[in-house]
Amino acid sequence: MAPKTVRVWSFVHTWTSLICTAFLLMLCLTGLPLIFHHEIDDALGHDLWKPADASGRLLGYDEILAVALKNRPGEVPLYMSFDEDRPVVNVTTGPRPDSPGVDMHFASYDRTSGELVPPVKGGGVMDFILQLHTDLFLGLPGMLFLGAMGLLFVAAIVSGVVLYAPFMRKLPFGTVRASRAARTKWLDYHNLLGAVTVAWALVVGLTGVVNTLADPITDYWKTHELGVLTARYADAAPVAPTASIDAAVVRAQAVLPQRELQFVAFPGGSYSTAHHYGVFFHGRTPLTKHLTTPVLIDAQTGALTAVAQTPWYVKTLSLSQPLHFGDYGGLLLKVLWALLDLATIVVLGSGLYLWLARRRRSAAP
Repeated sequence: MAPKTVRVWSFVHTWTSLICTAFLLMLCLTGLPLIFHHEIDDALGHDLWKPADASGRLLGYDEILAVALKNRPGEVPLYMSFDEDRPVVNVTTGPRPDSPGVDMHFASYDRTSGELVPPVKGGGVMDFILQLHTDLFLGLPGMLFLGAMGLLFVAAIVSGVVLYAPFMRKLPFGTVRASRAARTKWLDYHNLLGAVTVAWALVVGLTGVVNTLADPITDYWKTHELGVLTARYADAAPVAPTASIDAAVVRAQAVLPQRELQFVAFPGGSYSTAHHYGVFFHGRTPLTKHLTTPVLIDAQTGALTAVAQTPWYVKTLSLSQPLHFGDYGGLLLKVLWALLDLATIVVLGSGLYLWLARRRRSAAP
């Protein structure tokens, strides 16, 4: 590689790394406990609720809906969602079908008794860490900013890979010159750990960038892909649903027998039409459970209307979420993710140290 080309790549690597290092260190430090989010919540006892009759008959969705509406007179159903590991149905209601989030009421019901389930105790510190990691408490602007830092991180990784060969061509792979000066030793650690973690860092960096685009991607899908199916009902007034929810779920499940029920959107909401239930399913495996497919069921006749195909960009977003946190392969994969996260913290810290050490040496008389 020509010396001029090396200088260009070195400039790219140095400044992309410096610009994003502080934020990447924050993301790595906050991401470490988030890898074990579920285990930490279980250890802190955030959910101690037990069903009234664990071996009893489960109430139907229509029965649960009737109880929910009785508890909220004058309101209409908006969404019905289902816990994966508890016999619990969550019902969201509001004054009208297009109620904004501030007017919505969320309640959980025990399917074995119809009784209200107390809300899960707040995550406290974990919730704080999650929001800091996700958007810096700035909402969409914060997410997009962290996405830009992720792109710089990817550029730093690529430029580091390009520079690895010319800078290490005279040394065997993995050499650490421990007897040399501290700067030389840390340069070797930086290069070695960077080479070991390069594939993982690229995966986590790219999936992190995709995750920051979750809101724009979802809005685009609702407007374009889902909008094609719902266009003819765009200006219609929402109908009063009369078809059985249980029957609608069975009808939709028959079309997607290998999927599990995720949630139901009632007519008039942003995930359905004025005339349909939007019955959403996801995959059964830890990786595919983030892949969502909606089925439209007529809310008055219970007839199947359409199955919406999931576009590639929504699949990309859905798969990037488990890949980012490594929560699709059990505890062993989470431990591996944590070790690689710690190694990346060392790479970032050593890179900052090397830059400061070089500046001090250049400033010396």
